[in-house]
Amino acid sequence: MSAAPSPDASRERILAAATTLFAEYGYDGTSTRRIAAEAQLNMATVAYHVGAKADLYREVMRRAHEAEAALLRDALGEFAALAGAGDPAAAATGLVDRYLDFCLEQPHIPALWMRRWLSDAAEIAELEAAYARPLIDAVRDTVAGALPGARPEDVELTVWTVLWSTHGFCRSGIREQVPRFRAHLRALVLRELGL
Repeated sequence: MSAAPSPDASRERILAAATTLFAEYGYDGTSTRRIAAEAQLNMATVAYHVGAKADLYREVMRRAHEAEAALLRDALGEFAALAGAGDPAAAATGLVDRYLDFCLEQPHIPALWMRRWLSDAAEIAELEAAYARPLIDAVRDTVAGALPGARPEDVELTVWTVLWSTHGFCRSGIREQVPRFRAHLRALVLRELGL
């Protein structure tokens, strides 16, 4: 007889299943029953470990945000160092490369955000203000602060353009086009930032 999974193992199975399903079908298209089936646990176990579906969704999005925030902290540090050393073009393309690589390595994160931006989970409205907005602001402020004459509102539009383009590309699954897309994204950012 096999031992029952530990509470932590069960919780992680539930979160892994929920992440996959929310990324693929969205919050509105995923039921708790489906999450339980994917995790190979019963509904009572899911509820016990994570609460309601909205609680589970918030946890999935929190984890996605933490991963993205950690990447951006590092990438913005590298950006600041290169820009401070007098190479803003390398700083900008390095930042774009890091974000693209992150999204390619963790495709569930762009998928989760794209689902939200297509009016998924509309009743859970606080996530943009809590997660997306602070990261957008950090990138905008760091980049605009390093480029004399850069208008923050223009830099913000460039950040959003990179975000939407990268998320859409990563969802497309056209992996053989990564080098072309990377070159296009780099050129777009350099042009938009006047570099």
